[in-house]
Amino acid sequence: MPSARGPGPSSRSRARRLRADPPPEPEPVPPARLPPRGSACLLFPNPVPSPRRSPRPGFLPRPRAGLPGPAASSGPSPSPPPVPSPGPSPVPRPGPLPGPRGCSCRPQRVGRLLRAGPGAFGGRGDGVLGGVRSRGRSGALRPGSISLCAGPGGGSGRWVEMRESMDLGERGRAGADGGPVEPWARYDPWGTAPESPYEQPAEPGTRARRRGVIVAVALAALVTGTLGGYLGARYERDGGARTLVLPDPAAGPERPAGSVADLAARSLPGVVTLRASGAGEAGTGSGFVLDGRGHILTNNHVVAPAADGGALTVTFSGGQTLRAEVVGRDAGYDLAVVRVRGVKNLTPLALGDSEGVQVGDPVVALGSPFDLPNTVTSGIISAKERPVTAAGEGEQGGISYVDALQTDAPLNPGNSGGPLLDATGHVIGVNSAIRSAGGTGEGQAGSVGLGFAIPVNQARWVAGELLDHGRVAHPVIGVALDSREDKDGALIGSDEDAVTPGGPADRAGLAPGDLVTAADGKPVTSTEDLIVRVRAHRPGDRLRLTYVREGRAHEVTLTLEAED
Repeated sequence: MPSARGPGPSSRSRARRLRADPPPEPEPVPPARLPPRGSACLLFPNPVPSPRRSPRPGFLPRPRAGLPGPAASSGPSPSPPPVPSPGPSPVPRPGPLPGPRGCSCRPQRVGRLLRAGPGAFGGRGDGVLGGVRSRGRSGALRPGSISLCAGPGGGSGRWVEMRESMDLGERGRAGADGGPVEPWARYDPWGTAPESPYEQPAEPGTRARRRGVIVAVALAALVTGTLGGYLGARYERDGGARTLVLPDPAAGPERPAGSVADLAARSLPGVVTLRASGAGEAGTGSGFVLDGRGHILTNNHVVAPAADGGALTVTFSGGQTLRAEVVGRDAGYDLAVVRVRGVKNLTPLALGDSEGVQVGDPVVALGSPFDLPNTVTSGIISAKERPVTAAGEGEQGGISYVDALQTDAPLNPGNSGGPLLDATGHVIGVNSAIRSAGGTGEGQAGSVGLGFAIPVNQARWVAGELLDHGRVAHPVIGVALDSREDKDGALIGSDEDAVTPGGPADRAGLAPGDLVTAADGKPVTSTEDLIVRVRAHRPGDRLRLTYVREGRAHEVTLTLEAED
């Protein structure tokens, strides 16, 4: 709204006057033809370049889309006033100057722009852009703005006045009358570029430079994130900043003498694995060293495939493999002695006494079950003097009769010939047979807890015979037994020659048809039982027999002889 007080000098603004064509002294404008309030003044951005940002030569602001441009004028357009370049030193800020002559309007505050038609200001010329929103009661120009007032007349006789405000006070920044801040209120000709309703074209290469900066920042972020993740993972894995200290290994348990670990450590160097092949047969078994000369004791059925020109090798616990030769073997006792040459520092195993073994004594079995060397199992003695008859493998195996030690230590195919140790590490038996789910013998079914070993006392004697003579003389009583009928004992045949004339049985008074029911006080329930009891002795030993004749029991003692 026009103020009653005319514009006067102000210390917060300075003015320049520009006349396109110097007009004669303007006549006063009648009050009735004064321009409507709020439509005679225009505020727009100061085109004076900022010292901090200089526009390109010839640059003109372009209005934003949707805003009308200036109307065409029928008269000649005044030349734009020269824009002085700001000097190196700040421009002083004078006080407000008086308003233009003949213009009764006050400087207005622009809210939006519109086109004014002809005669809008009481003259005959074309309309100009005018503001439609009053700037309030302050009467001062907005900071960094230019006021354009239109006077009477038109065509070449009109004049304009531009006033540039240098007022940078808080009122101009906050908006007149406490109103909202307009975009132009933040304009500062000596500061950074304000938000403008006009778009300015970007400098050539600006977008390319921006894209380069974005790519560089993205790559830096990627590298930094990757490195940070790696360092964080290392930090977390290593337990943070603390030094990772692992506890010292705990001391192992003590292994007293006689423990399974102690027995295995001391005995395994003397245990070997034997592989025999020949005549279309092959087998694997175990054995142990008898002496430092290279003699090894094993089962007969282990070396039987190599008996007639086959191949036989011995592998020690350390992995050394040597060829071996058969010194002697016996199918009836299922024992054999082989020898290796050219080896030193052997570890012979000590032989114990099988007569002193008691049921329940702990035992350890060593061998190569299923060709797995250095296998150790443990158990107890389950029974003693168990009569076992086992058929060897192949034609060379034969049938063995063993008064065996029974153990529940797991024995499997391949354990045959290996040692059975007592708690002191002495050999008390030679593992020979197992009873599997399918029957008796070295079946492939595996252990069911019923294993049998030849007592070491018998094995020692047989091994000595084989080393000295290459063969073993079996003890006999001089009778032929009839196994066709089950009589709950061993039945002597009914033929006249069933009892060898002059033999041990004939001299003791035994006759054909007698039924032997006990030997040395131990029951005899079958023909095999009597053979086992006899084979448990040596030639020259005395044997007490109990027999039944015509329903009456009799007892005799005889001396065993060697078989021819």
